[in-house]
Amino acid sequence: MTTDIERFVAAPFIKEIGRGVKGARSMSRDDARALYSAMLEGRVSDLELGAIMLAMRIKGESVEELAGFMDAAEASFAPLPAPPGPFAPVLIPTYNGARKLANLTPLLALLLAREGVPVLVHGVRNDPGRVTTAEILAELGLAEAGSSSDLLDAAGQGRPAFLPIERLAPELAHLLSLRRVLGVRNSTHTLVKILQPFDGPALRLVSYTHPEYLETLGEFFIDKAGAVRGDAFLMRGTEGETVANPHRAQKIDWFHEGERTVLVERDAPTDDLSEVPDGRDAATTAAWIARALKDEVPVPPSIAAQVAHCVEVSRAIRSRGHVPV
Repeated sequence: MTTDIERFVAAPFIKEIGRGVKGARSMSRDDARALYSAMLEGRVSDLELGAIMLAMRIKGESVEELAGFMDAAEASFAPLPAPPGPFAPVLIPTYNGARKLANLTPLLALLLAREGVPVLVHGVRNDPGRVTTAEILAELGLAEAGSSSDLLDAAGQGRPAFLPIERLAPELAHLLSLRRVLGVRNSTHTLVKILQPFDGPALRLVSYTHPEYLETLGEFFIDKAGAVRGDAFLMRGTEGETVANPHRAQKIDWFHEGERTVLVERDAPTDDLSEVPDGRDAATTAAWIARALKDEVPVPPSIAAQVAHCVEVSRAIRSRGHVPV
């Protein structure tokens, strides 16, 4: 329980953001950083915390608010060491899992790692009603990373590393967990998908589910001054995941050096569907992925193309950053 001295006075912020979609005003970047820092540090009462999360859920985050929240989020945990080598690491956030289609995020991670690209998959271990990437990776015999050295070892051995959000950023994990209390997602679910936890350049694979986030995240990755917040691929999620839809490639925008480039155009609808696992459970999906890695079943063309783009850009980022190999 917080004391009067430690407590953050959130009422003025709630008053501004809690006026509804039309009446609410967005916070400045500095105010957003101060508020989210207090939330992460437990200096906001439970009542105020719920009010803030619901108000932001209704209002939606502005670009300045996202930037301020991210400032606070990145300051809440120690950065990870970037693995050496010819490729910058690729970040694959996985916070949704699968409900209808089999979750092929592990296939994307394994194909990238096989090419020599350091891959960090971060997300949740489980999610009721969904099949998570963590569950499939466990079926494939890949253990969770427990330390920075585990991440470096995985990269050196050509394996992707999975780091639960509880280990990567415990304070963010706590705010994520409140979804089960409130029944709705909050701003933290957006933040973890655009997180860049390495101490050097990395490529983020970012997905969105609601159309309005295409515009918001596009503005976030290239700010008003033209600066870019690191390299990122942005696409409509496959059930919220950052892996390409096996049946129909989504449009992928690449944000880099102050520019926005279309890497992949959206496929037209087709009846010619790729082969996918018969079921979506973790064991069936893992077995199918193992067969795909052995070339016993074809990798969906959309995912193969996504891998190729990631490899090319990852190499370019490392070359641009002049990081010793």
